[in-house]
Amino acid sequence: MESLGPILSLLFIAVVARLLLKKYHPHAVLLFAGLIMLALSLLLKKDLPPLSIPTGFTGFDLFKLIKESFSETNAGVGLIIMSIGGFVAYIDHIGASRALVHIAMKPLGLFKSKPYLAASLVIPIGQMLFVAIPSAAGLSLLLMASLFPILTNLGVSKLSAASVITATTAFGMGPASAITASASNIIGMESVNFFVNHQIPLVWPLSLSMMVTYYIVNRYFDKKNNLDNSKNNQKEQVVDAPIIYAVIPILPIIILIVFSEIFNFFKTPIKLDTTTAMIISLFVAVTFELIRKRSFKTVFDSFKVFWNGMGNIFKTVVTLIIAAEIFAKGLISLGFIDGLLAVTQSLGLNAVGISIVMTVMIFLASMLMGSGNASFFAFGPLVPKIADKMGVESVSMILPMEFSANMGRTVSPIAGVIIAVSEIAGVSTLQIVKRNLIPLGVALVIMLIYHFI
Repeated sequence: MESLGPILSLLFIAVVARLLLKKYHPHAVLLFAGLIMLALSLLLKKDLPPLSIPTGFTGFDLFKLIKESFSETNAGVGLIIMSIGGFVAYIDHIGASRALVHIAMKPLGLFKSKPYLAASLVIPIGQMLFVAIPSAAGLSLLLMASLFPILTNLGVSKLSAASVITATTAFGMGPASAITASASNIIGMESVNFFVNHQIPLVWPLSLSMMVTYYIVNRYFDKKNNLDNSKNNQKEQVVDAPIIYAVIPILPIIILIVFSEIFNFFKTPIKLDTTTAMIISLFVAVTFELIRKRSFKTVFDSFKVFWNGMGNIFKTVVTLIIAAEIFAKGLISLGFIDGLLAVTQSLGLNAVGISIVMTVMIFLASMLMGSGNASFFAFGPLVPKIADKMGVESVSMILPMEFSANMGRTVSPIAGVIIAVSEIAGVSTLQIVKRNLIPLGVALVIMLIYHFI
C-alpha cells in the first residue's frame, strides 16, 4: 500500500506529459492534475502540504492551498517576475533597449560572423552574475532585458539566446544562494568556505563543457529548423532615444551588484532585493523621460505601459508558475520523493554509488517538479547520516547533489525561470528545454566523472 502513492504519481506524470505534448492548456492541466493528486493523497490518508491557517475541513483545504500559493508566489517570485516584465515593457516603449543595442553593437561587432560564440560566452558571464543576484527568474529576466536584444541583433536566434540565458542559472552557488546556505548548514561548513574551496573548483569544467555543447546544439537546431537570424546583421536599428538611455536596461544589474552582500562596499550594509532594484530603475527611467519630454502628462500616460507589462506577465507566467506549484505539491503529497528515497536506500550501493544515484534522482525530481529547492531539501538532510555510515566526507556527497538540483530545474518545462523567459522571448517552454537537455545532461555526466573518479 505504501508504494501505491509513488506509482500513482508516476502515472500522473505520464498523463500530464502526454496532455502537454498534445498542446492542452498547461495552466489547466497542471492545476487539475495537482488537485486530483492532493485529493487522492487524502483518500490514501497521506498528509497534505501544511497550511498557515487550515479551514477546518480537508475538502476546503485543497482550495485553500491554491489561495496560499497565489499569496506566496505573488509576494515572492511572482512580484519579481511581474516587476521585471513591466520594466522590460517600459524600457522598450521609451527606446532604452534600442539605445543599449546601438551602443553594444559597436564593440561586439566582431561577433557578427560568430553569433554562436557570442551566445556561449553569455554562460560564464551570467554564472558570475548569478553569484551576486541569486534569483534564477530575476537574473534571467534582467538578462532578457539587457542581453537578449543584443544577441538577436548579432544574429543569434531567439531560441538560442533564450537557452543560454536560462543556462546561466544552472548552478546555484555563492554565499547568497539559498540552496548553498542549506547545503553548507547541513554539512556544518561556513558558506564562503564551501563556495571558494568546493563549488568553484567543480563549476569551471562544467561551465566550459556547457559553452562547447551549447555552441554545437544551438547551431545544429537552428540549421535544422531553418532559424536563420543573420538578416539582423545587416539591419541598423532606428534609435529614437538619447544614447544615455542605454544605461537603463543594465541599471538593475549594476544596482544589485554594487549593493550585494558579496562585495560589502559600504560600512553600513545596504540590502536590496530584485524588486526594489527594478522599482528604483523604473523611476530613474521616468526621470529621464521627464527631462526629455518636459511634459508630465505625456510621461504619466506612458506609465500605463509598465502596469500593462506587469499584467501580461501575471496572466501568462505567474499563473502558470502557481499551477506548476500545485502540481509539484500533489506529487510530493502522493509520496513521489519518498518513493525515490526508498529506491535509493534499497540498492545496497557503496558511498560513491549512493551519491551518484541520489544526484541523478535529484536531477530528475527537479526536472519533473520544476523546483530545485524542493528536491534538494528532501534529499539533502539525509547526507550526514549516510556519509557517517559509509565513512566518507559529507561535502563530497552533497556538492554534486546541490548542483544537480538547479541543473534539473533548468530542463523543466514547468520551472518558473523557463516559463518567464519563454514568454518574453516568444517561444515555447518545450523548445527551450529541448535546447537545454543535451548540454545539461552532458554536464551532469561530466560532473559525476570529474567529482567521483
